[in-house]
Amino acid sequence: MTTDTLSPSETPLLLDAQTADLLFREARTVNTFSPDEITDEQLAAVYDLVRWGPTAMNISPLRVLVVRTPEGRERLAAHMADGNRAKTERAPLSLVVATDVDFHEHMGRLAPHMGAVAEGLAGAPEARAAMARDNAFLQVGYLIVGLRAAGLHAGPMGGFDAAALDADLLAGTSWRSVLVINVGQAPAEHDDLQTPSTYPRQTRLDFAEVARTV
Repeated sequence: MTTDTLSPSETPLLLDAQTADLLFREARTVNTFSPDEITDEQLAAVYDLVRWGPTAMNISPLRVLVVRTPEGRERLAAHMADGNRAKTERAPLSLVVATDVDFHEHMGRLAPHMGAVAEGLAGAPEARAAMARDNAFLQVGYLIVGLRAAGLHAGPMGGFDAAALDADLLAGTSWRSVLVINVGQAPAEHDDLQTPSTYPRQTRLDFAEVARTV
């Protein structure tokens, strides 16, 4: 469904139908990509946009490991679930999306009015880990929409051995992986993996099915 035939006075959305389609209605999870390179400049532009999305107390725990070298791709693929391994090996770029459990160390700059909270979090690693994970997933949503805004396609995946990945690729850091996203340009029409670029579009629940008013 699109709002192409509706005038601005007939729809409550402020963005135009083409943008709404690009970011949401026509955007798809993609499994295969063209071999075109994704540049650091493109990724930086996406981050410079999505970093302004809100998080609790502006803690901004999202961290990203950019995997683009053959060695890095081989190491990452080894930790992916069977159904995700081949498409990760083939993607032009993969992002290991992580959360920084030591995010409180940056609160002096990001939330200077929350000094007492930062001090309390320093001695509460379990609370920090929960906050970091919740807010990183919030930022993942911004990141996926930001990639689409740059004309890129995303294939987010949760099927991987997080503990093994962290020990291999994030050792010596306070980062903990939460998701892997394959990123690329327009999907390839065919590949020898027999994997469709996208699966048939499925429906979504209507507002009346998900909302209650009290």
